[in-house]
Amino acid sequence: MRWLFALICMSLCLTVQANSTPTLNGSIIDKVLVVKSERKLHLISRGNTLKSYRISLGKQPVGAKQREGDMRTPEGFYWIDWRKPSDNFNLSMHISYPNARDLAQARSKGVSPGGMIMIHGTPLDEEYPEWYFHTLDWTEGCIAMKNTDMREVWNLVKDGTLIEIRP
Repeated sequence: MRWLFALICMSLCLTVQANSTPTLNGSIIDKVLVVKSERKLHLISRGNTLKSYRISLGKQPVGAKQREGDMRTPEGFYWIDWRKPSDNFNLSMHISYPNARDLAQARSKGVSPGGMIMIHGTPLDEEYPEWYFHTLDWTEGCIAMKNTDMREVWNLVKDGTLIEIRP
């Protein structure tokens, strides 16, 4: 009888988990692809792009991040590892930069690789409207999106999702 109860509990847990997983058109987002040269963030499911968004990058958008303070957005493979609401930038999702390769490169040059690279929204500022930020590269190395787009990505992408950032 206990095994039957355990089986029912497990089935219920799996059903609740499946129903709470966010989807886009019934597909689970398993990868985020950022193509810096296109200024695009793509939501990917099983190799297919489901939706794309316009993004802004660091003030020095060409080239991979080399060190702390270089105003570049990293390039490589990372994870979305945690998230938080941001007082300055609406919502933010942390990218697991630096990875082992980034650490080794920075160490070989004797510099700090930096950190706190996020995907985030734009400031809510009366002096500068959102469209102003959306048309230029203005971050210190993060990936910025319109706040409505950021809310959508926040709801569709789970922590632990792979993110690839290409040149």
